[in-house]
Amino acid sequence: MSTIVGLVLAAGGGRRYGGPKALVRHDDGQLLVERAVATLRDGGCTRILVVLGAEAARVRGEAQLGDVELVENAVWKSGMGSSLRTGLAALAGTDATAAAVLLVDTPGIGPDAVARLLAATDGGPGALLTATYKGKRGHPVILGRDHWAGVTTLATADVGARAYLVAHADQVQGVPCEDIADDTDLDVPPES
Repeated sequence: MSTIVGLVLAAGGGRRYGGPKALVRHDDGQLLVERAVATLRDGGCTRILVVLGAEAARVRGEAQLGDVELVENAVWKSGMGSSLRTGLAALAGTDATAAAVLLVDTPGIGPDAVARLLAATDGGPGALLTATYKGKRGHPVILGRDHWAGVTTLATADVGARAYLVAHADQVQGVPCEDIADDTDLDVPPES
């Protein structure tokens, strides 16, 4: 039986944004980290792991995350790659067969995109899927356990699974999601 665990990468300091994006309130009033967790849960992930880093204690204190597992990336300043490595390492000791990875700063991705990717896979250890937007790879991404070691090796600085996905492009299943989601990430605060 396959078990796909949702994995939220929420450790960054949000240097260009002015603070950790996990603590940013979205238009609906939810913190972005709460929104990302809800997106994965409502999309079909029953287990969720959140990787924290910058202001981790504050996120723990302010965010209403329910029964998610929280892990801290001690080297979050080195970039998103280290958060992906931290999350996959935490999942390695579980029965998870795949991880559905979502970035905290992509609030335009909703549960429908997660559900579409989950429906397109058996969730086995060989799974390798990305949402696509007008032919370009985006999030969420489903990484089967068989790929975790390779992803971990290539995930550095602010490059998560991208290098691995490029190197294994013939194995990646793209799932078009532009009709139901927008994977634009929030780099800077909206102008008032």
